[in-house]
Amino acid sequence: MSKRIQAKYKINRRLGVNLWGRAKSPVNKREGGPGQHGQRRRKPTDYGTQLQAKQKLKGYYGNIGERAFRKLYEEAVRRKGDSGENLIGLLERRLDAVVYRLKFAITPFAARQLVSHGHVKVNGKRVNIASYQVSDNDVIELTSKAKQMAVVLEAQASGERDVPDYFDHDQAGAKGTFLRAPKLADVPYPVQMEPNLVIEFYSR
Repeated sequence: MSKRIQAKYKINRRLGVNLWGRAKSPVNKREGGPGQHGQRRRKPTDYGTQLQAKQKLKGYYGNIGERAFRKLYEEAVRRKGDSGENLIGLLERRLDAVVYRLKFAITPFAARQLVSHGHVKVNGKRVNIASYQVSDNDVIELTSKAKQMAVVLEAQASGERDVPDYFDHDQAGAKGTFLRAPKLADVPYPVQMEPNLVIEFYSR
């Protein structure tokens, strides 16, 4: 589990963006980097721009570890088609990302915790691996116990975001079907993501 669960908004402050589009983000109240005086803004280098793009994408999905993120990059490059689009598709197939998209959890961190604690089933079987890659037409649902959890009910009632159209969503039954891997334009990111720069970062 990520070490950033208790300090997830530090990621927002460091990157200077409201990464998850949440009203509680400190970026909404204060611009600039962390620290008493913030950080001086300098013109970013190509490397800095690419690194920023990587950190945003990693952070958005619950601050995925570097080794795991590099493996996703390698798989994205290995596959046919646009590597940046492939990377987005692989990230959106992660089980914790799917749980977050289906509004079973209020944040990606909470989604990862639901999965790791065994509260999520894929095609009727419990899966507790957050990085598990969901396939097209897989049915994802919560256990009976999880459906009654306060954090789950809060997430489902939240109006902060909607379930994207690459899911068939049954809110009342707390289940959903993953229809297809989305393209970048299909994913409802609150901030601009640039997977092409991430590919460039790793391929240097």
